[in-house]
Amino acid sequence: MNLLLLESAELTDNQATLTGRRAEHLLKVLRVVPGDTVRVGVIGSRLGSGRVMSVEGGAVRLEVELERDPVCDLQVELILALPRPIMLQRILKQATVLGVRRFHLIRSRRVEKSFFHSPVLEPTKIRTLLLEGMEQAMDTWLPEVTIHHQFKPFIEDVLPSLPGQGLIAHPDAAGSFAQMPVSGRAGQRLLLAVGPEGGWSDHELERFADAGFYGFTMGNRILHVDTAVVSLLAQLQLLYDLRNR
Repeated sequence: MNLLLLESAELTDNQATLTGRRAEHLLKVLRVVPGDTVRVGVIGSRLGSGRVMSVEGGAVRLEVELERDPVCDLQVELILALPRPIMLQRILKQATVLGVRRFHLIRSRRVEKSFFHSPVLEPTKIRTLLLEGMEQAMDTWLPEVTIHHQFKPFIEDVLPSLPGQGLIAHPDAAGSFAQMPVSGRAGQRLLLAVGPEGGWSDHELERFADAGFYGFTMGNRILHVDTAVVSLLAQLQLLYDLRNR
């Protein structure tokens, strides 16, 4: 927990009293005492610090000062063919750490219907995974997660409403990472589409291409979906940073 996250409703006169998991982390891991300061952020709002006012009965009272807004120059939305639940858990957390602002979990031909009935898709479980990623990355942006049970309505009705440059990863694509249309301009929005373990079908690739998505390959090696997502997001950030110089 690199950042202590608070709900805005927990603040009263710039003070918050914490119990449970967060208080336990402060007391047992950070071993705070009155007068210590910790990094604090309010979900959906600003970052700052919290000064420990008192420790009593397993509760920690903080005086909070919010000083700055979170910074995220590259705005990435991840369009993800719904993977196996164990992979989805890793992806939701790690992609949040790497700055994804919104998730679209979609059906593709090679996605099993049973995946959509996983307990991982329960709103409380999703929120827990996202918060863990935010705590790790020291970010207060809570990503939105939207679930799309059918490919056709997503590609025809939802995708046209999403602003940004589309990118789609596929081993047989003609484009390369070096030619990626990433401008390095602050605020650029990217839509990154990553397929299932078996890859996108030809029909799905055609539909994304019709929507203006740039198809690219990462090379000859076939990666697991969770590995591919982390690798792609990290390389996109590097490419953005290089072109932003």
